[in-house]
Amino acid sequence: MSGLRVIPTWRHGRERLYVCADDGRNVAWYDRDTGRVNLISDARRDDVLTLLGPFLTGDVTVGPPPVPTPAELARLALHPDDDLAPNRPGEALQIAVERDPGPARRLRTDPRRRALEAEQSVGRALDAFERAGWRTLHSVPLPGGARIHHLLIGPGGLYALHTLPARKQRVRVADPMVAAGRAEPSPLLRRVRTDASRASFALTAEVHPVLAVAGAAAVDVTAAPRDVRVVPDTELQSLARTGGVLKPADVEALHAMARDRHTWLRV
Repeated sequence: MSGLRVIPTWRHGRERLYVCADDGRNVAWYDRDTGRVNLISDARRDDVLTLLGPFLTGDVTVGPPPVPTPAELARLALHPDDDLAPNRPGEALQIAVERDPGPARRLRTDPRRRALEAEQSVGRALDAFERAGWRTLHSVPLPGGARIHHLLIGPGGLYALHTLPARKQRVRVADPMVAAGRAEPSPLLRRVRTDASRASFALTAEVHPVLAVAGAAAVDVTAAPRDVRVVPDTELQSLARTGGVLKPADVEALHAMARDRHTWLRV
């Protein structure tokens, strides 16, 4: 059993057949109008083509999703309110804290401020990758109130990063559960995967999920999580050292698409 299923949809007036995994992630889609099977990842090519076999008609091409053309990019002239590029790391948290600072005296630090500091720290590290050809978007809003903390686009591909604040705490990871310090474990890796899957759907490209652990005293991983990278903030540079996936023009095209707020409205 391939564990895949076909879901027919209509998108921008076109009929598409999406191939989804059991956890809801998109693996590929077939666009009837263009006669093309777009593979987000080539790893499951044979399973996808076998599953789509009864639906394919005429001459069909198979390959990765096409990068937007210059003409399509020209239509992405954005109103300032729709441009996500100026978002600061932790933008949403910053606004929330400014609107509601909370009580002047607290026995414990406001957890929102700890989370904000963690996102700002990770964001600064990612922004430094720009000189190596990477582009970063912060606090990308998703329908339903969720958000991607950081979206990294560069020569090594696309990464959706979720920041976990863990200053001087020991972090324990047992897929899908994550616990920091004395806190109860929670299935955080499910959210990390979901954010990356939604980004893949919006950008029609493979987006890798990453859990960025900020300020931890130690990170204990009982077993390497399936398809999720757990990276301490001191090792974020390892992401920038990857390459050979996207050309500079592809990076700029995907960044132009991702910075448009409208790209994220239907994911």
